[in-house]
Amino acid sequence: MERHFDQELSELKEVLLRMAGLAEHGVAQSLKALVQRDNSLAKKVDTDDVALDRLEIEIDNRCIKLLALRQPTATDLRFIAMAMKISSELERIGDQAVNIAHRAEELSKEPLLKPLVDIPRMAEHAQGMIHDSLDAFVYQKPDLARAVIRRDQQVDLLNSQLHRELTSFMIEDPHTITRCLNLMSVAHNLERIADHATNIAEDIVYLYEARDIRHQNESAG
Repeated sequence: MERHFDQELSELKEVLLRMAGLAEHGVAQSLKALVQRDNSLAKKVDTDDVALDRLEIEIDNRCIKLLALRQPTATDLRFIAMAMKISSELERIGDQAVNIAHRAEELSKEPLLKPLVDIPRMAEHAQGMIHDSLDAFVYQKPDLARAVIRRDQQVDLLNSQLHRELTSFMIEDPHTITRCLNLMSVAHNLERIADHATNIAEDIVYLYEARDIRHQNESAG
């Protein structure tokens, strides 16, 4: 019985990691669609999001079944609870990638406003946070998860900087408003992706240390 339960937990972890891979890929592809002005790729990001939605439902069903039939305790209980939370964060990351893909389609209809520098930089930070938060999960490294939380400030700063610059563009030339608003939306989506990665990192700390660090100033230091 114990061996079968361990196998079920292992399978749950595998599905969660598969979902994480799809979420990471969706973010990368949405940025590629934006930078390369590739509408077909943007549409594919939207289509591929269906797989993420299905995996979230599968993970929820697996977790509910394990809770009902196995009555786990301690670490196993935390793992199942965090798996449900992490899958929800990954699904939301997928939604943000879809939003970026939609903005990419809109931006491709007009001339490039300015060289894309800050947005790819934000994306690099956000994607790195997703990747490292999942590494912290796989390799049981709560310290790495804490480092992810601290990096969220970098994305917030880049977002604020870009918003100030784009606001100046709109004031100087009203013809740029639509493009500026679309770029602001992309930056906001990336900032939210970083927030979801931070939430996952907080879940990892709870999983391995049994400490709830939400709403604490873990970003300092």
